[in-house]
Amino acid sequence: MTTAATRPPARRSRRRSPGEIPDNAPRKPAERAAQGKTARTRAPRGTHAEYEPAPDRADPIEVLDRQSRSRLPELVPLRYQRMTESPFRFYRGAAAIMAADLAGTPTSGITVQLCGDAHMLNFRLLASPERRLTFDINDFDETLPGPWEWDVKRFVTSLVIAGRANGFGTSERRAIVTAAAGAYRTWMHRLAAMTNLDVWYAHVDVDDLGTRFADVMGRRVSKRLSRATSHARSRDQLRAFTKLTEVVDGERRFASDPPLLVPIRELEAGSERELVMGWLGSIVNRYSATLSADRRSLLAQYRLVDFARKVVGVGSVGTRCWVALLLGRDDDDPLLLQIKEAGTSVLADHLPGSAYDNQGERVVVGQRLIQAASDIFLGWQRVEGLDGQRRDYYIRQMQDWKGVVETESMRPDGMALFGRLCAATLARAHARSGDRIAIAAYLGNGAAFDRAVARFAEAYADQNEADHAALVEAVRTGRVSAAAS
Repeated sequence: MTTAATRPPARRSRRRSPGEIPDNAPRKPAERAAQGKTARTRAPRGTHAEYEPAPDRADPIEVLDRQSRSRLPELVPLRYQRMTESPFRFYRGAAAIMAADLAGTPTSGITVQLCGDAHMLNFRLLASPERRLTFDINDFDETLPGPWEWDVKRFVTSLVIAGRANGFGTSERRAIVTAAAGAYRTWMHRLAAMTNLDVWYAHVDVDDLGTRFADVMGRRVSKRLSRATSHARSRDQLRAFTKLTEVVDGERRFASDPPLLVPIRELEAGSERELVMGWLGSIVNRYSATLSADRRSLLAQYRLVDFARKVVGVGSVGTRCWVALLLGRDDDDPLLLQIKEAGTSVLADHLPGSAYDNQGERVVVGQRLIQAASDIFLGWQRVEGLDGQRRDYYIRQMQDWKGVVETESMRPDGMALFGRLCAATLARAHARSGDRIAIAAYLGNGAAFDRAVARFAEAYADQNEADHAALVEAVRTGRVSAAAS
């Protein structure tokens, strides 16, 4: 208890003299590097190889069940079905399980804005506001400030799990992971030597990537990159508009493809439908306040036409996710917005609380901090649901030049190249918010950290396989229900 006798004396404010350095001024590079090297005492780099399940480790099925309780009950069986399909699909939905396991691993004490779910399929081709195709992280539902090592370990473990699925041998997987970890380390050193503005503007332009690294990629990988680029550019609003909508009574409306896409007209009838339409419309109208003035003006040039409930991803299945159809100049000028429920991050139980009470704002602020260039319509809103429950949402465009890698067709050399690209992107993301100089100094120039996380990734891939088997058994015995999509 603090008493008058023990309370520190109040600090009196005073006017600084011209040219005086503020108390919170950034430290010099040498001091930041010294902190990174000192952190090796706290967590020697070799200790990152360690993984042993805690004696009181929670039942993974119970962890998933706790998440399911706040989700739409009719969609939970679909989530379990998708997670039983393979260890990799299980891993995509098991971020909460791994978060608890990572909480018991060594860390250097250096904090960054975490992606929170940095597996390899959350790195993809995306459109920048300038209509350039870039490569960046895409999913931020779990973002929070935390140890940079957690993102790295989740990422490299996904490489091992994908490599096992493709039949890669132990030495091939080890080479892939150490190359990726080495790329993270190398790029963190490069970023540490860059100016703050250069780090902030750094990004991966896909057109430049094909030109600069053509000799490294080889002809086969270069051709695959070219195909992926063309495919991503074809995945735009007009393509999604054609695929997801149809003409109903002379008006453009969402098509029906239950349970993956269910138009509002099929979920509700009569006055209830009008009530839900009005509620969803208020989300879109009110969320515009979180956009900049120029983007609010652009959004105001569209009119709302229809809504549908949509199933997305693996880990997100069962969360409340809507898509909105808006039309601009005419029926050939569509805008599709995704309105996705934002819950508490799976990392929240293991880290200090978020600075943002609104979970949608937490996601958006994290995304803007991590991504080199975010969607122009990215924003958030809090509303009271029709069931009386307060819910937070974030809103963004749907299918605006997005390209996702197909891990199943990768060879070892292709996965190694992709892993290095993802790792460099992750390093750039961490360097925007964390102390890149301290992290680089902690990692050093040798491969001690690379080898350590390669061992961790193999050990945790074993744990993931065991947890996946537990879910399969839970479905078989009827402990949980799974339904085909």
